[in-house]
Amino acid sequence: MSHKSLPKTTSEEGQPSNDTTVLANLGYRQELKREFTTLEMFGFGFSIIAIVPSIASVLFYSVPNGGPPAMIWGWAVSSIFIMFIGLAMAELASAAPTSGGLYYWTYKYSSPRYGNFLSWMVGYTNTITYVAGTAGLAWGTATAIMAAAAISTDGDFVPSVYQTYGVYIAVLVTYGFIASCATRILAFIQRGVILLNLLLVLVMIIALPAATPLELRNHAKYAFGGFENLTTWPSGFAFILSFLAPLWTIGGFDAGVHISEEALNASVAVPWAIIYACGVGTTLGFFVQIALAFCMGPDTIDILSSPVQQPMATILLNSFGKRGMLAVWSFVIVALILGGSGLLISSSRQIFAFSRDGALVFASFLYNINPTTGTPVRSVWFSVGCAALLGLVAFGGPSAAGAIFSLGVVGQYVANCIPISARFLGGQEFKRGPFHLGPFSRPVAFIAVLWMLFMTVVLMFPAARDPDSQSMNYTVVVLGGVLLIALAYYFVPVYGGVNWFQGPKANVDMELERSESEEKVDAA
Repeated sequence: MSHKSLPKTTSEEGQPSNDTTVLANLGYRQELKREFTTLEMFGFGFSIIAIVPSIASVLFYSVPNGGPPAMIWGWAVSSIFIMFIGLAMAELASAAPTSGGLYYWTYKYSSPRYGNFLSWMVGYTNTITYVAGTAGLAWGTATAIMAAAAISTDGDFVPSVYQTYGVYIAVLVTYGFIASCATRILAFIQRGVILLNLLLVLVMIIALPAATPLELRNHAKYAFGGFENLTTWPSGFAFILSFLAPLWTIGGFDAGVHISEEALNASVAVPWAIIYACGVGTTLGFFVQIALAFCMGPDTIDILSSPVQQPMATILLNSFGKRGMLAVWSFVIVALILGGSGLLISSSRQIFAFSRDGALVFASFLYNINPTTGTPVRSVWFSVGCAALLGLVAFGGPSAAGAIFSLGVVGQYVANCIPISARFLGGQEFKRGPFHLGPFSRPVAFIAVLWMLFMTVVLMFPAARDPDSQSMNYTVVVLGGVLLIALAYYFVPVYGGVNWFQGPKANVDMELERSESEEKVDAA
């Protein structure tokens, strides 16, 4: 599929066509079932964001890097820039709603000279990003389960990294079974997921303050201004490092892009699902952070050093008591499982789309739709296997485990920057979809890319100065390793992608020819 032959995504009158026609104009036949309504698309993104469970998974990043003020103001600052990214992504998703997403857009809008190479690299980066995101949520789920076990035994049980990894594998398998379900089941689940996550938010902003003992309630001066830096970095840089918590929590708002081919009225539903999930997620998350800041007590060191090994679990235990905490925590775990399975679904669709275009290793095996469920089950379990291997990084220590989370953000930002930039710098025509920003498109994209580049550099730094093997930030090692392998695979003589990869491959013409042939047979 050359740049010149890339089909249009709108009709001659500039109006969006129906979903099958839009996808055919992008070069692909309809293979997945369209079952997701706009509400369910929002639910899908909202389930992956999973405000309370996701904050629970990464609270250990913001607490030592400034305490309550970092939790509140770090979230507020990051939310502004997250919205810029969401708006820029929504425009692209509306113009070309396909499961390939980022790498397809990169090819479509890049200069023909660099399109193949950039599409290849973005595809591999986006693939490892979603695998890392799945791994991050699975690890967060595993630590949440182990925290519940520690609390239920009154601290007698202290989980080891080996035990946590075993639970991590069990969680990934659970994700896999859920993500392998039929599309109509996956879509139906999202309605319940919305209610579950909203319920958890209400628990945090209403029930938590009501249950917190007076001695653990913080004054407004401390909650909003009692900055406490427990790292060796200067306070300003420590505050910036705390941004990882909101960036990772809201990082999955664009996951709906990868199920574009399963959405009804995708060119409208997908971009608005991104905007709603992003807007609602950042707003509700801000109020949750305020509630935590007021109810966590003044001793942040005690929270971080608790044998529970889970800051939010410790805060809830102090406020609700053992039984109340375990009751709330059980819903947190359920929400984590549903959110993680949603991220795995997005990961599998990215793998399916990249394999459909022949770029991914084992593409001929992975490009497959299960006849029973109508979903790419092979891609689901391939992603599970990759996440299981990535989880081995956790044996390198807490900082190595943290790299799983930062990799999910850094990889996504690297992948996002390229198609957003290519739209304006590649010299190719951009036909906007039903959702567009008009004259604000360019400044929004500029701010989004600048922010992502800045945070990519910041999140490569270790948690402390003069790091050793235990405190090193392994994000650059894992992401760099994947990019180097992808680079080598592209340029290797004879067998490398440079010799055969020509970007997205149209298959809609083959389908039309087959349909015409079948019609002739029926007529005969």
